[in-house]
Amino acid sequence: MKNIQIAIDGPAGAGKSTVAKIAAEKLQYTYIDTGAMYRALTLKALRTSTDLDSEQAIADLLKDSTIELVPAENGQRVLLDGEDVSEEIRFPNISANVSKVAAHAAMRAIMVVLQHDMAARGGVVMDGRDIGTAVLPQAELKVFMSATVEERARRRFEDNNKRGIESSIEQLQQEIALRDKMDSEREASPLVQAEDAIFLDTTTLSIDEAADAILKLASERMA
Repeated sequence: MKNIQIAIDGPAGAGKSTVAKIAAEKLQYTYIDTGAMYRALTLKALRTSTDLDSEQAIADLLKDSTIELVPAENGQRVLLDGEDVSEEIRFPNISANVSKVAAHAAMRAIMVVLQHDMAARGGVVMDGRDIGTAVLPQAELKVFMSATVEERARRRFEDNNKRGIESSIEQLQQEIALRDKMDSEREASPLVQAEDAIFLDTTTLSIDEAADAILKLASERMA
């Protein structure tokens, strides 16, 4: 069977990254978490007090940065200028600001080239907000994953607890709803389901069930 490109898009908290990792591992494909790349840039912008509203400043910051996704035993590690920031990019202050950073068209143009190059050889599972529409528009399989705001907030709450991060479900619901609005309404590569993407509602699905659904679709595309 041939190697294919699998694009998984969807809003925050839909389970994209976890499901994509499982699918990639079972297919023995390369996994690329594009959201982690934007989070790493957001972290650097906050560290350097870069104006998050300045399109040119954010684009210049990316040009002066090295963001690497490195396979590891416990999943993918994210290196920012050689530093492992895999845990720090998941902190609430990054989640609260990443949509603002990701909205800039000049920066996204650079990032899309980097992501496209990563996937050029095929045999890849990539997740994000604009994979099926902007990064891998020719992907053989496109899936748009989503779930209710309430369910996504619950998942984020549990994930924060595991990381030792205090949060409230009510606040998380508000933050996720706001991020949905920002991601969907931005001018540069807004969050939207590609016309040829398959919608997968994960509200009532376990992680394994969602991964199995994508693996079944992938098998059909590879045959």
